[in-house]
Amino acid sequence: MDTVGTFEMAVELAQFQFITCVHKHYTPADWAAFAAKHPDVLPTVAVSAGSSAADLERITAVLKSHPDIRFICLDVANGYSEVFVQAVRNVRAAFPEHTIIAGNVVTGEMVEELLLSGADIIKVGIGPGSVCTTRKQTGVGYPQLSAVLECADAAHGLNGHVISDGGCTCPGDVAKAFGAGADFVMLGGMLAGHDESGGDKIEINGNLFKKFYGMSSSEAMKKHNGGVAEYRASEGKSVTVPYRGAVAETCKEILGGVRSTCTYVGASKLKEISKVVQVEYCVKGYGLTMSFLCIFVAYDLYPGVPAAERGVWSSSERAGGASSEETEDWLSGTTILGYYGYRGC
Repeated sequence: MDTVGTFEMAVELAQFQFITCVHKHYTPADWAAFAAKHPDVLPTVAVSAGSSAADLERITAVLKSHPDIRFICLDVANGYSEVFVQAVRNVRAAFPEHTIIAGNVVTGEMVEELLLSGADIIKVGIGPGSVCTTRKQTGVGYPQLSAVLECADAAHGLNGHVISDGGCTCPGDVAKAFGAGADFVMLGGMLAGHDESGGDKIEINGNLFKKFYGMSSSEAMKKHNGGVAEYRASEGKSVTVPYRGAVAETCKEILGGVRSTCTYVGASKLKEISKVVQVEYCVKGYGLTMSFLCIFVAYDLYPGVPAAERGVWSSSERAGGASSEETEDWLSGTTILGYYGYRGC
C-alpha cells in the first residue's frame, strides 16, 4: 500500500529488524535516491511488483543497481492464475539467489504450486484487510485463521514459509497468526496514520487524521491507473484514521505484546508459539448472527524436558537446508511488516 509501504516507513522499521515490502509505484530513480541516502536499510526491504512484463523490467532495473536488496515481493490480489505462476517462474529464473515472496492465496494446493514454481514465502489472505471489500464485492474469501492453519501446513511440508497477510488490529492478532503457524505477519492498518505513512495530515473538528486506502480502491486506481476500469469494480475503500505520531511506539507495542504471548504460552522463540498452543473457538453472541473469538490455551508438549532439548522443527528443516545459525536468526528475530491490514482472527 502506498500509504504504508513507504521509504520513510522502511527506515523506521529497519531499526526493529522488521522487513518492509515497499510499494510498487516507486520508480528506479526513486530507489536510487533512497539507496544513496539509506544504504544500510536495503537488506531489510523488498522491492514489490505485479505479474506484468513491465513490472519485471522495473524490478530488474532496481535489483541490478542495488544488489544489497535480497527480497522480492510479487503481489497480486488473486494468485490463482497461470499468468501469476509464470511470473513467479520468470522472476526465479532471473534472480536465483533472491528470496521471493508471492501471493495472495488461501489454499494449500496453491501454496504448493507457488513454492514449486520458485517462491520461498507465500502470502496468505484474500479479503481480510481492514480496507478490503473483496468479500462483499465478489463473495470470494476465506477465514484468515483457517487459511493460515492450512497453508502453513502445506508450506512447511515443502520447507517453505507463509506470511499471514491481513486482518490484524492489535498485537494479540499478530500472536494468533504466529500461533496458527505463520512464519511472518504482514500489517497495514496497524501501521497507518503515522508520520512515516504516506499522505498529508487532515484536520477535522480540531483533530488530526491521515488517509488510508486499499490498493484496489477507486482512490488508488484513480491515482495510479487513471480510474477504475469499466470491466471491474472497486474492491477496497478509503478511510481516515486518527493521526498516531511516530511509528516507533507502535512497533514497541507490537513487540511487547508478542513477547508477553511467548511468556504466557512457554515459547522461547516466535516459531515455537505454534508448537506450544492449541487454538480454541469460542462462540460469542446469540441468535442467527454469531462472531467467533479465537484464544490460545497453553499446554506443555514436553513435560519435564528443558526448552533447549524440546523436539521443535530445526531451522534447517524449516528453511530447506540453509545454515542453522543463519536461518535461526532470520525466522526467530524477524517479523514482516508491510502493507495490508488484518481483521479479526
